[in-house]
Amino acid sequence: MGNYNSSTVEELQACESHQWYRKFMTECPSGVLTFYEFKQFFGLRNLSDTSNAYIETMFTTFDMNDDGYIDFMEYVAALSLVLKGGVQQKLRWYFKLYDIDGSGCIDREELLQIIKSIRAINGIPQEMSAEDFANMVFDKIDINGDGELSYEEFIEGVLNDEMLLKTLTESLDLTHIVQKIQGEIRANI
Repeated sequence: MGNYNSSTVEELQACESHQWYRKFMTECPSGVLTFYEFKQFFGLRNLSDTSNAYIETMFTTFDMNDDGYIDFMEYVAALSLVLKGGVQQKLRWYFKLYDIDGSGCIDREELLQIIKSIRAINGIPQEMSAEDFANMVFDKIDINGDGELSYEEFIEGVLNDEMLLKTLTESLDLTHIVQKIQGEIRANI
């Protein structure tokens, strides 16, 4: 299993966990979810290369033990984060998601790529271009001006900027996906 926080997994009630398990095993009889199955599971088809790369990065962040699969415990930990995770937990996950190359810092290009991908998937027109948004983020929270956001700069900067926190939280809100799964679970009970 991965480095998931067992207390977040325990937050799911026994009945809820059983329902999630039934759904997971119905969709993934092998007991693990591959990247292809992950996309199918969430109805993500016909994506652009940029959006596909973003979804692959998201898959990788949920694959906590880096074995190329999402097992049931990783799945529950991800759902728990989405449904019940606190701001700090979600920001830690966002940082990992944005740090595409795993360098421990987010550069402007990584942020720009993620913003474009999220916008393409969500399909919601934006007032500000992706480039302008990335520049605004760096202007606000790249404290030392080195062109990279460290984990500390990212967390502190986002927590201290209400508009940025709201924007990031809304853009990465996966509850619509979870609600779709919950609806399918209820229909099968």
